[in-house]
Amino acid sequence: MYKSLNENIKALRLELGISQVDVARKLCVSKQCVSNWENDNVLPSIEMLIKLADLFGVTTDYLLGRESNTYLDASGLTLSQYTHISELVKELSALNLSKKMI
Repeated sequence: MYKSLNENIKALRLELGISQVDVARKLCVSKQCVSNWENDNVLPSIEMLIKLADLFGVTTDYLLGRESNTYLDASGLTLSQYTHISELVKELSALNLSKKMI
């Protein structure tokens, strides 16, 4: 399902369990700025869009509602660590799939 930028910002923030104040602090903006993005009063700048994507671990296309996939940045992990994370993701995906079938 398509979500708009403001909906994606809010949904990702809530998924992480962080407040608008937390997002504002991490991005060095005001809480009002984050509130305006989430309420679709103001659009973030391109620079801020990139920072939001980095903060939430998604692509800018995901934030803009142009793709539905999310990605994990595994750079800096050893091959062994990457393999463990990959297996964990597969297990969680299978678990979520089985829950949807119930």
